[in-house]
Amino acid sequence: MSPSSLSLALYQPDIPQNVGAAIRLCACLSVRLEIIAPCGFLWEPRKIRQSALDYYDRLEPKLHESWRDFIDLYQGQRRIILLTTKADSPYCGFRFEANDILLAGRESVGVPEEVHKAAFARVGVPMAEGLRSLNVVNACAMVLGEALRQTRWTQ
Repeated sequence: MSPSSLSLALYQPDIPQNVGAAIRLCACLSVRLEIIAPCGFLWEPRKIRQSALDYYDRLEPKLHESWRDFIDLYQGQRRIILLTTKADSPYCGFRFEANDILLAGRESVGVPEEVHKAAFARVGVPMAEGLRSLNVVNACAMVLGEALRQTRWTQ
């Protein structure tokens, strides 16, 4: 996988099973996975393997020690597209680029304002009225599928 290709990043994930599911998703789609610490759980490969199954050995997520480490590495180099319920537009109307980083927030609280401000764009999944949010990996899969359709699968 090229470090300059499309990536999925999880901001301080709370649930190890979601990280496992993201590993499986990214391994199957040949997309780099980035984890921004601190996580809401101890990083124990055994627990994550339970959800990632044998895909754990197919994809090694890049672990960033903090938001600052992540943003220092990528700001000005790659567009950060934030997946959020506070979106400016629906993901299906957004024009993705092959070098984008799709960033999803914590399951419990999303991301702080400084992360919103650092994002190039904020996109969301349109949902039924009155409902709060999708599972983070389900939302990531939907948006990632569209980003890949636009950047990789149509070429």
